[in-house]
Order: sequence, then structure tokens, then C-alpha cells
Amino acid sequence: MIKEERILLKNAGKINPLSINDYTKAGGYRGLKKALAMEPVEVIDELLEAGLRGRGGAGFSTGMKQRFTSESCLRCPQRYVVVNADEGEPGTYKDRIIMEQDPHLYLEGTIIAAHAIRSSQGYIYIRGEYQDSIEKTRKAVEDAYKKGFLGKNIMGSGFDFDLEIKLGAGSYLCGEELTMLESLEGKRGTPRIKPPFPAEKGVFGMPTLVNNVETLANATRILEKGKQWYRQTGTDTSPGTKIFTISGQVNKAGYYELPLGVSLRELIELAGGMRNGKPFKAALLGGAAGTFVDSSMLDEEMSYDNLKKKGATLGSGAVIVLAGEDSIARTLINCLRFFKHESCGKCIPCRVGTAQLLISARQLNDTARDKKKLLGEMIRDSGLMAATSLCPLGQSPILPLKSAARYFEDELCGLEN
Repeated sequence: MIKEERILLKNAGKINPLSINDYTKAGGYRGLKKALAMEPVEVIDELLEAGLRGRGGAGFSTGMKQRFTSESCLRCPQRYVVVNADEGEPGTYKDRIIMEQDPHLYLEGTIIAAHAIRSSQGYIYIRGEYQDSIEKTRKAVEDAYKKGFLGKNIMGSGFDFDLEIKLGAGSYLCGEELTMLESLEGKRGTPRIKPPFPAEKGVFGMPTLVNNVETLANATRILEKGKQWYRQTGTDTSPGTKIFTISGQVNKAGYYELPLGVSLRELIELAGGMRNGKPFKAALLGGAAGTFVDSSMLDEEMSYDNLKKKGATLGSGAVIVLAGEDSIARTLINCLRFFKHESCGKCIPCRVGTAQLLISARQLNDTARDKKKLLGEMIRDSGLMAATSLCPLGQSPILPLKSAARYFEDELCGLEN
């Protein structure tokens, strides 16, 4: 049976998360020391060659993102680093685990990122409901200042970096990077039009690097151990580990850190197998803004490129497992209700589209409707939303809708015997 391979979570449960001394005794801030002895461009190259991809969902190259920010507007008076800790995707809590169990790990990665892009100011935007994460991050920041890992002349390197904590107010939409920057500036959390991207014009109009907690934790380990060590785990195109959060019809729901490339079947086995021996029916990968898969995907490699090739998504690493008696239609309705509730209403395609999709989804239970035609109309409408909405929320309903229709059309349309 497959076992966890804890790289990011090696300290979880083994050190006191409130003690910076425990963290340094476990090897903490060695990666930062190495990074500060390198030129900023060398740090970026290290992450590029390690193959680190963002763990927020899109899987974009972290090194490339840092390079774009570093090279943007060379005469700008300031560059910013913003940590996206506004974890709102249903079924996802992998960043919370890091913040609660080992907050200095991602804090160190944040300082490394700031050195890489030559930034002297950063912000951590934390979900307001994450009280334990907030308290432990605050303590970590305070202790880092006291020990000389933040502030002026960090570790005698001549590098200065200050870090502030900003709290979100429960908006799912503020997990999207540009909407988060609006909120960070004190405005209403509504999306901006892209381009420009944050690397060009982010918070306060300056070049901004936005990374999430798990991504920065990976950066710490890479600088500590090296790119070649990092590439020993995972796949060629998706190196490293991923923290998966598994819920639903399994015996041991929870968080598990495993190499990228693990199969869905192995994940379920590690989570104690199906609850009460129930038959596996489906999994929703990546939360509400993710994709349904059926048993034909149980042995597929869970990596960014392979899942994309198969029409699925890895997303944030959330895995919601459904058993034989669970309703795909009901799960879909819950996803669409969530999108309707969280839409900010700024753009018409999303504001109207999310409401109409929820109405249509509920009509799938109406025996008088031509359900196959209705499902086709829903997929068409969600495609129009994806093409015209300002932010990823309006672009998300097509993912669960299209994948549910792909694998469970007969059930949704009432055609099963």
C-alpha cells in the first residue's frame, strides 16, 4: 500500500508551530540563508530548473511568474509579494494545515520570493475565518522580526523586507488574485480586467508576485535541498509532492501529502478505502470549480498535464468522493448554488448566468422536461459564460457541468434503466 511522503509536512505534529526555535532546530531558514547568498536571478533559475508549479490550481511555472515580475517595469519604485492564503475552494484546506502546523515554512518561502524579485514589502492575505492560522502567522511574523529574518539587513545580507498581514472577509471571489488585490487596497472585492496581469500592474499599480501558501512552502524546500533533490519526487512535468484533501465517502477523510503522479485509487486506499465498503461512483477533483471523474479514471496519474489531457483538473488538490447511491444531480446543484451565492454581480454573464444555471439544474428533476436538451443548453450557456465573464468564477461552472455530462449523462437525463 502506498504511504505518505511528507516533504512539506515533515514538521507537522513534530514541532511547536508557535516556536521559531523549534523551526530553526529542524533546519528552518537554511533555505533563506542559501538564497541570500545567491543573486536574485539565480534563485529564480533554481525554481525554474526544479520545475516547481503553482499549487493554487492553475499549475503555472513559479519560476516564470517570478521572472515576469522581476523583469516588469525595471524603473518602478516598488515591487510587492502577496501571499494568497484566502483558501475558499470547497473541500480544500491544504494551506490551512501548513499555516497551523508549520507557519515559518511558508513565511521563509515568502522572504525568498521577495529576494528573488527584489521586493522590500509584502502582504499575507489570510481568510478571516482561519483564526488559528491568523494567530500562528502573526506569532511567526513577530518572531521572525525579533530574530532578524524580517526587517532591515536580513541575516546581514543588506536585504530589507517588511511583511504585513491583511484579513479577508469571507468572499470566495477574493481567492482570485486580481480580486484579492482590490480587497487588499481597501476596495470592494470585485475582479479587474486582465491584462494587465499582477506581474505588470498589481497592488497599488506596481508589479506584484502572487503565490499561495503551498507554493511558497515548496520554494523553501527547494532552496534548502536543491533542485536535483526536488526532482527525485513526482513526475517529469509535475515534480514534487501535493497535499491532497480527501473528503466524502471514505473511511479516513483528511489531508495526505503524496508525490504528484499518484493514482486516485491509491489516494482512496490511503484514506481507508470507501466508507462501509460502498462502491465507488465518482470523484469531484478540485472542489466546486473542478471536474467530475468516474471509475475509468481511478488508475490515471494525478498530475497537471495528464489530468488536463484527460479533460480533468487537479486544481487545489481537493478530492470529494461519491459512492453508488450519491446523486450527481444533487452534487451539481450544490456547486451551482455555491457559484450563484458567491458571484459579485459585477458582470452580467456571471450574475445572470449563475442564477439561470441553478434554475436549469433544478429542472433536471422535472419529468416533463426534455432533459437531454436542457443539459445541452446548460453546457452551451456555461461556455458563453466562460468566454465572457471577467473572472474565474463565471468561467468555472462549465467544468463540473461538462464533466458531469461526459460521465453521467444517462443519470442526469433520466435514461438509466
